[in-house]
Amino acid sequence: MSSRMHSARNSAAAAAAAHGAASANSAKVGGAAAVLGGPRPPSATSGVHDQRAKTILKEAVDAVVNSFAKHTQGYGRVNVVEALQEFWQMKAQRGTELRNGALVIYESVPSSAPPYVCYVTLPGGSCFGSFQNCPTKAEARRSAAKIALMNSVFNEHPSRRISDEFIEKAVTDARAQFKGDPGEADSPSTGIGAFRFMLETNKGRTMLEFQELMTVFQLLHWNGSLKAMRERQCSRQEVVAHYSHRALDDDMRSQMALDWIAREQENTGVIARELGQSERELEAARLAGRELRFPKEKKDILMLACSQLSPSPLDP
Repeated sequence: MSSRMHSARNSAAAAAAAHGAASANSAKVGGAAAVLGGPRPPSATSGVHDQRAKTILKEAVDAVVNSFAKHTQGYGRVNVVEALQEFWQMKAQRGTELRNGALVIYESVPSSAPPYVCYVTLPGGSCFGSFQNCPTKAEARRSAAKIALMNSVFNEHPSRRISDEFIEKAVTDARAQFKGDPGEADSPSTGIGAFRFMLETNKGRTMLEFQELMTVFQLLHWNGSLKAMRERQCSRQEVVAHYSHRALDDDMRSQMALDWIAREQENTGVIARELGQSERELEAARLAGRELRFPKEKKDILMLACSQLSPSPLDP
């Protein structure tokens, strides 16, 4: 498997370099931006650019998959679903700490007709979706595995590991984005300081392995929970320390769904509006081959809230 990884990494890097920044950006996952903001919807005038980006993305993905195929007993093909699972099992065997084990989880979107959509969640919490127009459920599963495999390979690059140098650059970028005072990075009572604390407590992990924790804090911010904690005089460092040990589980989703039910009772239609926005964000991220755990979790939480309301705010 080590020769596969080496060849795949070289092929993927070559594909990205050959096609410039657009390919690199479409393969890139996580980073400080994942903590500080979500995906942006495409503009109305970006049709030509979107088509070129999709072509570049497919070529980069194929470069990774083909490099694996060269190491599979001469058949010229590779089972990407098996290859992805093998990749993460190998990481676990080499000592990578994975909270929920090395299992790769697939989720097919119910549909009676094509195109079919499938999501795959990696150990650590990153989520990707089929990015092609898939005529069968099996093809949708393979498409999701392809994009997840490519990102898993890119994630092995040293620049994706949380190190002292990575932390300094991420904090500097975050401070520049929010025009914060330089001293804020060392104060745990500020957002930048909490961000530094969160990174430092996860030093040595890669961005894909760090993804679930980032998603938790994105959801807490989106749901208004962070604001409520600040109003109760909880420091950001205390909040980070507490949630760093909390998994994103059904209990957390249920609590957030209850919060949205309460909002719906005060402001009828708020769930439907928020759900529509989350579905658009999720679709844009999926088709662009981006990491999409945050918009997917938002949609799932809102759908859970809808299922508990009677009558549903989505009913005509």
